[in-house]
Amino acid sequence: MISRRQLLTNAARLSAVACSGAGFSLTAQSSEADRTLRLYNIHTGEHVTSTFWSNGHYIDSELQSLDLLVRDHRANQAIAMQRELYQRLFDLQQLFAAEQPMYIISGYRAPHTNRSLRQGSSGVAEGSLHMQGKAIDIRIPGVSHRHLHQAAIAMRAGGVGYYPNDGFVHLDTGRVRRWTS
Repeated sequence: MISRRQLLTNAARLSAVACSGAGFSLTAQSSEADRTLRLYNIHTGEHVTSTFWSNGHYIDSELQSLDLLVRDHRANQAIAMQRELYQRLFDLQQLFAAEQPMYIISGYRAPHTNRSLRQGSSGVAEGSLHMQGKAIDIRIPGVSHRHLHQAAIAMRAGGVGYYPNDGFVHLDTGRVRRWTS
């Protein structure tokens, strides 16, 4: 759980970002610092702790371990996800001082998986950016979905979908837009 002090600090940071009109990125403040993600795939039960950025460079083997974790578990297929998604996950993890791994609901989706999911839900886009490695659905234990949604919007980068009834937030690297389902 995030402490009251951390929540107030994070809220002040979000307010400053929203008022400044600038896009939000913690990583821009310290480009040389290591960036480590702690992720948990809710479907496979797999955990990864990965330092995907160190000494000012991406680490390919670490990116591959992240890509494998966020693979289409139904088809057991992985592709190289857009690095910007991992940067945004890192920023959110830092913002909320997340102590537990971030939960991955959906990362990459093979086209046939997307078609199958689309048949069962109106919330799955026909041309989903998940199929291109440009979208990810997440939740952070101990962080309200509403606060996560607000923080993602404050980044002003890509699409942000809010699925409060399903318990996750969608992030993508497409054009800036937002929606609620």
